[in-house]
Amino acid sequence: MPASEFDLIAAINERLPVPGPRVRVPSGDDAAVVEPRAASAITVDAIVDGVHFQLDAFGPLAVGRKAMAAALSDLAAMGASQGEACVVVAAPDELSDEDLLGIADGLVEMATREGVSIVGGDLVGCPVLVVSVTAVGYEPGGSRFVTRAGARPRDLVAVTGELGGAAAAVELIDAGERRGEAPDRGAGLLERQLNPVPRLREGRALAAAGASAMIDISDGLGADAGHLARASDCRLEIDLDRVPVADGVAEVAGNDGAALELAASGGEDFELLVTLPRDRMNAAIESVADAGSKLTEIGYVTEGSGLSLKLPGGGEIAPRGFDQRRGSLSGSG
Repeated sequence: MPASEFDLIAAINERLPVPGPRVRVPSGDDAAVVEPRAASAITVDAIVDGVHFQLDAFGPLAVGRKAMAAALSDLAAMGASQGEACVVVAAPDELSDEDLLGIADGLVEMATREGVSIVGGDLVGCPVLVVSVTAVGYEPGGSRFVTRAGARPRDLVAVTGELGGAAAAVELIDAGERRGEAPDRGAGLLERQLNPVPRLREGRALAAAGASAMIDISDGLGADAGHLARASDCRLEIDLDRVPVADGVAEVAGNDGAALELAASGGEDFELLVTLPRDRMNAAIESVADAGSKLTEIGYVTEGSGLSLKLPGGGEIAPRGFDQRRGSLSGSG
């Protein structure tokens, strides 16, 4: 017989990490009480079974990890220090207690790894599994939050890490591959979906280095670069042959050209797209390296509007990315 809602909530609360120093009243009361000492950034992100993950393919631990990472990636794009999170799990009646507790374990694993206090949430019934995370971050000392709206002509455009891995992982999962069962070509790629890394340290490093605008790559490079260009009222010129593509993407996509398009249009890499004044680029590269990643210059900002994704040898591809209302890889307009 399934456990009651209250028994499950009690079991989940027992799993939560020790709350951080800002938390005066932790999870378990009608509301948490937090004493912030800086400006706060607040974001909410939800993932849905059959849209952002497949429970059978991912497993509950990975679902919890991905839900928390998706919200924390938004904080990373602001250059925020991580703080607290609240979680809502909406689950169908047939979902087992074991799966629910597994999702909780995945949320806790990611929160513990990234230094986040889970301070509350809710468990409700729903026809489809949805995990929603509201995350709060804080403005670190010595720098200010970075928005999408600060890019200026002559700034340089750069990206952290490598792209295309998460989209390639979706193709592997759709083909029936699972963690622990994938050949060498897919094991590392699957981690981009099953155990993503929000670039929190890199985001703070970029903010401190003088980033003028920043966004996380959740909907795809083409879509998210377009969002940044619109917010900043400028044009981004990106050379696709300079975009770092994750190892194994070409093999999954079929060839180098298809891999480049997947890197440009596939979402959920949770890397950071950033613009920087030219005289800050070298310092930013060093700061990101110190944070454990790499920063690659891929283009520049000009007067005008929109986005150009230039192919090697000439030509362009249309900016594309994930659109929640139109489905995967819809044109970003």
